[in-house]
Amino acid sequence: MKLKTLLIIALIGLAGLAGTRADPIKIGYSDWPGYTVMEVAKQKGWFKDAGLDVDMVWFDYNASIDALSAGKIDADMIVASDAMVAGSSGAKTKIVCLVDYSEGSDMIIGAPGVDSIKDLKGKKVGVELTLVEHMLLLQALKVNGMSQSDITLVGTATEKTPQTLASGQVSAIGAWYPISSQALTQVPNSKKLFTSADAKGLIFDVIAVNPASYAGHKEDWAKITAIYYKCVNYLMDPATRDDAIKIMAAKVGADPVQYAKNVPGTHFLTLPEAKACLKKSDDMLSIYGSMKISDKFNLDNGVYKEPQKPKDYLVPSVIMGLN
Repeated sequence: MKLKTLLIIALIGLAGLAGTRADPIKIGYSDWPGYTVMEVAKQKGWFKDAGLDVDMVWFDYNASIDALSAGKIDADMIVASDAMVAGSSGAKTKIVCLVDYSEGSDMIIGAPGVDSIKDLKGKKVGVELTLVEHMLLLQALKVNGMSQSDITLVGTATEKTPQTLASGQVSAIGAWYPISSQALTQVPNSKKLFTSADAKGLIFDVIAVNPASYAGHKEDWAKITAIYYKCVNYLMDPATRDDAIKIMAAKVGADPVQYAKNVPGTHFLTLPEAKACLKKSDDMLSIYGSMKISDKFNLDNGVYKEPQKPKDYLVPSVIMGLN
């Protein structure tokens, strides 16, 4: 009788473990091109081919951060600085994949008649406070010998920046693609004043994983990271580039021709480039240097109170272990 009971308990335990493994790995993503490229893997069945059950969950960007923090998803495709924000009040997210760095698609856009960053002195600028465009704006001011005290910040949700610029309430706005492109289209004679191409490496995007999910599925996360670089290679290959762009554009409801014009604003990292970005340096093109700058920005703006160390988040072995 005891043996039978033990067998039943063992079988229930095995069933529970099987149920846990059967749960899909949920990854949040949104409309930034470096994230949307993962739609290629979803459409091509590459997760299944690798023996993975992955659910790519579509979000507005900010909502994806909230979902990661609340444990509703296993991972998020996210800006590295926001990964630190998500981990600052609890368990540190594990960065397993370096996705891209912005190279022009994040912009400070001036209203008609505003021709330079220096023209913004004493003027109002609409940005989503404490997010990446705020950080980019500070970099733009620094390069031009100015500081935040030279302007008046107007807290503006990124998706509302085109309307805010058009209304004349501000002299400039900060926005990322595709909203930056919408602003330039909707406001005649508006212009780029400063972009992430002027600050390469300031804005890194990553896949940040809930630490419990990483600990329980290390091999799966290595496979997922490899699949990301497979997507990048598919986009970069002239033979398959058009198909990748078609898939990505369809996901965000954009015209493929117009979408293709904006793809160069994101520097999609290949595996060799990602490995190079993992070299420790204070340079912005090192993820360590970039995150150090982001940490100072978050501390200066009261996003969190305790310094966050890049080494507590980064898991270099995942990328370095891939061929």
